[in-house]
Amino acid sequence: MGLFSKDIKTLDDLFVHTLRDIYYAEKQILKALPDMIEKATNPTLKQGFQAHLGETKNQVARLEQVFKMHGVEAKGVNCPAIDGIIEEANEVAGEVDDKQVLDAALIAAAQAVEHYEMTRYGTLIAWAKQLGRPDCASVLQQNLDEEKAADMKLTKMAESTVNKQAA
Repeated sequence: MGLFSKDIKTLDDLFVHTLRDIYYAEKQILKALPDMIEKATNPTLKQGFQAHLGETKNQVARLEQVFKMHGVEAKGVNCPAIDGIIEEANEVAGEVDDKQVLDAALIAAAQAVEHYEMTRYGTLIAWAKQLGRPDCASVLQQNLDEEKAADMKLTKMAESTVNKQAA
């Protein structure tokens, strides 16, 4: 089902499709994070990625809760956007020999992921409210809050140490 597919006829259909999109994205992020943890050399960055791996597992569980609350099957749909972000991150990381520059590249890639997730969660929260599902919006808000916090931590880490070390 494409984003503007004939299968999407209502806001509810669009909500479910986008929920499946972010579910797929979170699952792909779960697969990508261990590699990012392994590649990171800055101890704070490595620790941050490890913490975010645990958060991402909780976010997947919350998404499954929203699927159940909304009465639909928890399943993903292909998300070319997150696949592209992860693919680009892998390509860039593969081209960087300097470990400090690699750490800066990893932060940039992680922030691209965070920003994608924040747009999806923000939209889903607005739609859940419009659909009269404040219960779903509340659960999704927890994920959005964690994504925003992760992005802020990455920015602080980049600006305080990682980018300076890479310069």
